[in-house]
Amino acid sequence: MGTPLSEEKSKTILFAAFILAAGFVLGTFFLGNQTKMIGSGRAAVLVKGLAEKPIKADCAEWSIWANAKGKTFAEALQNLRKEKAALDEFLEKQGFTAQARKDSDETVSPHYVQEERKDRMVQVQDGYEAGQTVTLTTRDIALIGKARAAALEYKASGADIGYDSPNYLVSNLEEIKMSLISAATENAYARAKEFIKHGDSQLGSMRSASQGAFYILPDGANSDTSDYGGVYDKTTVGKIARVVVTIEFNLK
Repeated sequence: MGTPLSEEKSKTILFAAFILAAGFVLGTFFLGNQTKMIGSGRAAVLVKGLAEKPIKADCAEWSIWANAKGKTFAEALQNLRKEKAALDEFLEKQGFTAQARKDSDETVSPHYVQEERKDRMVQVQDGYEAGQTVTLTTRDIALIGKARAAALEYKASGADIGYDSPNYLVSNLEEIKMSLISAATENAYARAKEFIKHGDSQLGSMRSASQGAFYILPDGANSDTSDYGGVYDKTTVGKIARVVVTIEFNLK
């Protein structure tokens, strides 16, 4: 008969086994793959598949607005219409047809300023302010960039206008998403095969599949982006489309 293991040696072996088991669990977690038992003792592997590709915006939206002030409601509205007519003329010179422009409703509201009264500041009405926004939509991305640069000079000349940064949009998002789901599924299959290749199991049929977040990221974005629900960047023309899928395969 062999010599019984000492109590201290037994503890050492148990501790080493625990460390190895924990390391295996952590390793599968960080790889995004998991093996588990399903049904009546059948095993499965759960993997995540990733696919991404560069895309470009093919249309743009830009909002620019006219402002005006007046001592009375009527005067503010009249001044706004003069400012808006000048803005329309400016936009036409930039190449935007009437079909590319959509006007919001005119707005007129009291204009308030702060005044010091004894030991406190109070708001008092100082006439009225008016505004109207024009939303421009075009597939000519370069036209938006040129108009935005020209708007800076137009405003510097004394025009009472304001404007937002353009939104650069992608019109065929669903088509892009479908192509990426297909590629991500292939990636998940390859990961599953790699995960089990050193074992005795073979990859079986797909048991379940689900799509994770769909991302439209700015070109050069951090690859670790993982905002729940996805991201749709509208600030850049060049973008990265990315999709993640989770697939469970039976093992046989």
